[in-house]
Amino acid sequence: MDIFINIVLLIVGMVLLVKGADFFVDGASDIAKKLGIPSLIIGLTLVSIGTSLPEASVSINAAITNSSDLSFGNVVGSNIFNSLFIIGLCSIILPTVVSKDIMKFDIPILFIVMAVLALFSYAITPFKIDRWEAAILFIMFVFYIALAIYRALKQRKENLNLEVETETLNEPKKERKTWLSIMFTILGLAGVVGGGILTVDAAKKLALEFGMSELLVGLTIVAVGTSLPELVTSLVASRKGENDIAVGNVIGSNIFNIIFILGFSGVINPLGLNNNSYVDVIFMVLAIILIFIYALRKGKVNRIEGASLMIIYILYLTYTILRDTGILVF
Repeated sequence: MDIFINIVLLIVGMVLLVKGADFFVDGASDIAKKLGIPSLIIGLTLVSIGTSLPEASVSINAAITNSSDLSFGNVVGSNIFNSLFIIGLCSIILPTVVSKDIMKFDIPILFIVMAVLALFSYAITPFKIDRWEAAILFIMFVFYIALAIYRALKQRKENLNLEVETETLNEPKKERKTWLSIMFTILGLAGVVGGGILTVDAAKKLALEFGMSELLVGLTIVAVGTSLPELVTSLVASRKGENDIAVGNVIGSNIFNIIFILGFSGVINPLGLNNNSYVDVIFMVLAIILIFIYALRKGKVNRIEGASLMIIYILYLTYTILRDTGILVF
C-alpha cells in the first residue's frame, strides 16, 4: 500500500513540476523584459536559485540530521545530472547555444568554485568540509549574487534603449500585466519547488525499499529528483526560445548548489565525505570541461555532442551502482 501511495505522489509531483516550470518561465521572462534585465541574468539568479530550492531543502535537512553523504552526494550528483543529462537532452531536442557571457564569466566562475571545493574537500581538510571552509563558500555566494546584480544593472540601460527602438520599428505587442506576471512567477515557483520536494520524497522512499546506500541515493535518486525542476525549466525555456534562461539555469544552479547549499549545510554541521567521493567530484569537473570544449568551437552544443553527454551520464550511473554493490572498489 505504501508503495502505491508513493507512486501516486511521484506522479503528482511530476505534474506540478511540468506546469510550475511553464508558469515560472513565462512569469520570469515577462518580469525580465519589463525591468530591462537580461534573460541571462534571470536564468543565472532567480530561475537557478528557485529551481535549486529542493536541493537546498534536502541537503540542509541532511546536514541537520548529520547525513553528510546524502547532503554532499545530492549536490555533486545534481551538478553532474545538470551538466550531462539536462544540457545533453536539451541539445538533442534543439542545439543549445552557449552565449559569450556564459563562456566569459559564468563557466570560469564555476571552474573556480569547483577548484575551491576540491581544495577544501581533499587537500586542506581531507574528506571533510569544516565550518570555516563552508563559511568561505557562503561568502563566495554573496559575492556571486553581487556580481550578477552588477552585470544586470550594467546591461539594463542598453536593453531598455534596444527595447524602445524595437517598439518604434514594430507594431506594439499585447503584454501581460505586471501583477499577473508576478503571480505566474510565484505560482510557478511554488509548483516547481513543491513538485520537486514531493517527487524526491516519494522517489527516495521507493529507492530505499531496494536497500540502496545513502550515498547512492544522494548521487542518483535524490540528485535526479531535486534536479527535475532544472530539467523541466530548461526544456520549457528552450522550447520557448529562451536559450539564455535554459543554459543560465544549469550553470547558475551548479554554482548555487556548491557555494550556497554546501556552504550553508557545512556551517550548520561540518560535512564528512565518503572515501570514494573524489571520483564523483572528478566527474563533475570533467562534465563542465567537456561542455566548455564543445561550446568553444561553434558557440553551441549540437545534437551529437548532446547525445555524447547523455551517454557519459548513463556510464556514470552504471559506475555508481557497481561501486555501491561492491563490484567496483574505486
